[in-house]
Amino acid sequence: MKKIAIGLVAAILGLALVACFISPFVAAQKLIRAARTGDVAGLEQTVDFPAFRASLKAELNARAAMEIRDRTGENRALAALGMMLAPSLVEGAVDGLVTPEGVAAMVRSGDKPRPEKPVPSADTPATPKERIHQSWAYRGVNRFAVTLTRDDRPDDPLVLIMERRGPLSWKLAGVDLTPDPMG
Repeated sequence: MKKIAIGLVAAILGLALVACFISPFVAAQKLIRAARTGDVAGLEQTVDFPAFRASLKAELNARAAMEIRDRTGENRALAALGMMLAPSLVEGAVDGLVTPEGVAAMVRSGDKPRPEKPVPSADTPATPKERIHQSWAYRGVNRFAVTLTRDDRPDDPLVLIMERRGPLSWKLAGVDLTPDPMG
């Protein structure tokens, strides 16, 4: 009887570990499915909008700063002006555009946000799903990356960051716009 109880406990623990391991994959597919079908309620359940906005602002500001430095070269006054104006422009654009419809358009199109275009418009046509490749990777126990790579832009993937919000609950909470040093 004792062996059966131990076996039962071990099986339950094993199933719990498997459930914890696969839960971000299930959440990622739910996010992608909601985006493709335009399910606003589904997107609101799978996206932490305040965290996503904060992450997108930080990433776009860093990208804008890098582009300003590259484009202004030695002109420090112009670079300083750009660095001063960029955050307010990015903040206003992100606040207005990060909506369920905007996130859905981003996921459907596989377009990476840029400082001049933080998210695709809601009427951005969907890229056929067979032309967007999905890959997944853990970035720690509580972070999971969903990478969407378009066939026509293999070196410019959209990397969405999901974060654990409970033992089996995950939400889209960020984006990674950092250029891949390996690619």
